[in-house]
Amino acid sequence: MPGPRLTGLGGGLFCGAVMLALGLLTEVLFGASLTVYGVLFLPVCVLTALWVREGDLLIAPVVVPIAFAVGLVPVADEGGGSVPDRLMGMVTGLATQAGWLYGGTLLAGALVLVRRVRRVRRARTANRRSAPNRAGKAPARGAGKAPA
Repeated sequence: MPGPRLTGLGGGLFCGAVMLALGLLTEVLFGASLTVYGVLFLPVCVLTALWVREGDLLIAPVVVPIAFAVGLVPVADEGGGSVPDRLMGMVTGLATQAGWLYGGTLLAGALVLVRRVRRVRRARTANRRSAPNRAGKAPARGAGKAPA
C-alpha cells in the first residue's frame, strides 16, 4: 500500500494538526458549521488509519477522537468567546456531534483491524513456507504425491 508511514506520534500529530486546520477553515468558510466539520473528520480518520505504520496500528483509533476535540476548539463558539463560553461550546459540540466522532473512530478501528488481520495472515503464510527450511531439511521433491 503506497503512502507515508507514520509512527504513532507522527500519526497523532498529523491527525491533530489537520483537524485543527480543518476546524479553522470550517470556521472561516462555513461559519463554524459542525456538520461540515464532522464530514471533513471522516477522511482524516481514513488517512490516519491507512498511513500509520504496521507496528503502531493500534494508535489510530486512539488519536482520532483526541484530534476531533482539538479541531473542535475553533469551531465551538457559544456567544462572547470567553473561556467559559468556549468550554461550553466544546462540551455542546462533543455532545451534539458524537455521531461523527463515533463514526470516524469506528472507521479508523475497522481499517486498523483489517490491516492487522492481513499482517497476521502474511506472517503465517511466510512461516509456513519457511518451516521446512528451518528444520534443516529441504522439501522432498514429489512429496505428498500418490505413487503412480
